Amino acid sequence: MDAAFLSSYPALDSDQTLLAKLQALKLVVFDVDGVLTDGRLLYTEQGETIKRFNVKDGVAMKLLPKWGVQVAVITAKDSAPLRQRMKDLKVEHFYPGCHNKAEAFAELIERLDITPEEAAYVGDDVIDLQVMPKVGVPLCPADAHELLQRHCPIILSKAAGDGVAREVADMVLASRMSLEQAYELAQKPEFEK
Repeated sequence: MDAAFLSSYPALDSDQTLLAKLQALKLVVFDVDGVLTDGRLLYTEQGETIKRFNVKDGVAMKLLPKWGVQVAVITAKDSAPLRQRMKDLKVEHFYPGCHNKAEAFAELIERLDITPEEAAYVGDDVIDLQVMPKVGVPLCPADAHELLQRHCPIILSKAAGDGVAREVADMVLASRMSLEQAYELAQKPEFEK
């Protein structure tokens, strides 16, 4: 465990059950707009949507599965750039254009044969309340809607699109090992393949 990193989250010091839940996670689910992106939608003259992703999140989303924590993305939006980003990151569990996130989440945990308690969900807006109260560890960016913040024992220090997935991955991995150990895999040349 990386106690130095985890000390920046007072909720983990005061709630050992929450720390145990982090250590037991088998799945982290991310929303896209307002979590992996800053939530802004830019349109070209041709009407195409442009999104900006944080490269640090990519490392996190590739690293978690290497340590036994599956990554999923459930999002109400769908676009070619989004599909390309998920393909680049090899996100196996990807639910684009999903307006019933609770149904997608239920199907996913059944397929993975895990319980809701073994999952974390990272969302930023009220549609994410379809799932967040059901998971073991609900998380949200620093600038998430107030209603979501009420459901999250930990509100992340990062704002939307500013490395939210990386902060979540660091927290999950730090609950199990030192971050130096966790990132040894990312330093190998084959990690980027």
